[in-house]
Amino acid sequence: MTTVYLGLGSNLGDRRANLEAALRELEIHPSIHVEAVSRFIETEPVGGPPGQGPFLNGATRIETALAPEALLSELKRIERSLGRAEGPRWGPRPIDLDILLYADAVLETDTLTIPHPRLRRRRFVLEPLAEIAPTARDPMTGLSVRDLLARLQSEP
Repeated sequence: MTTVYLGLGSNLGDRRANLEAALRELEIHPSIHVEAVSRFIETEPVGGPPGQGPFLNGATRIETALAPEALLSELKRIERSLGRAEGPRWGPRPIDLDILLYADAVLETDTLTIPHPRLRRRRFVLEPLAEIAPTARDPMTGLSVRDLLARLQSEP
């Protein structure tokens, strides 16, 4: 089993219920075990079309036997099952599931980049991740999640 950190977000419908439903879907998969879940924090949207509502964001640590691409496929299946449709980039959505860190893997394919390419620049990702994994390391920089968050908070 491999330790993986996922980001979760929702800004449509009952956001908390959407996040909890996604966590239940993860937990019932035979090759995924949810180990820890952060608190959910409310944040304003970053980018995307104007006028969308705030997001509820969180992070989870899972153990999985799925390879990165297979895990991504499962996350996309869960998103579709919870009502996510294709829309504008960074647009409103009932659920968003992202692979943030997959053990110490560094991977770039046409469909998947690990670690998540904007991990180091997003407070709404780092804050919940730091709650459950402050010492997890970004394999690109070697910095801990706690250090990445501190650097981000110290920027003007």
